[in-house]
Amino acid sequence: QVRLVESGGGLVQAGLSLRLSCVTSGRSFSGPVMGWFRQAPGKEREFVAALGPISGETWYADSMKGRFTISRDSAKNTLYLQMNNLKPDDTAVYICAARSRYTGYSGNVHTEREYNSWGQGTQVTVSS
Repeated sequence: QVRLVESGGGLVQAGLSLRLSCVTSGRSFSGPVMGWFRQAPGKEREFVAALGPISGETWYADSMKGRFTISRDSAKNTLYLQMNNLKPDDTAVYICAARSRYTGYSGNVHTEREYNSWGQGTQVTVSS
């Protein structure tokens, strides 16, 4: 497992942008996938986006395609989520996740069970 620390959340008006960051502790991440999930009050955690650090492949939930961009700066051990044209429905705690081992990796990046490390989350609130 790796330690993940998110930042960048806050209160923003609808239509504006935020960039979230997730720093991995201590060493360069070399697992098969890193991603973002979110959880709104009273709702289940849902997949937002994922990235394969080695392959560079990216995946997005349908509702985020075209608005959100996931990226990584390996030199800074940081995963980003650029969120544009935010909507009130995007209000949630955004949580960084990672899988550190290839063993048992099935490629189902949309599912929580694919990840073995989780951050504490950062709150994003979008006002109308």
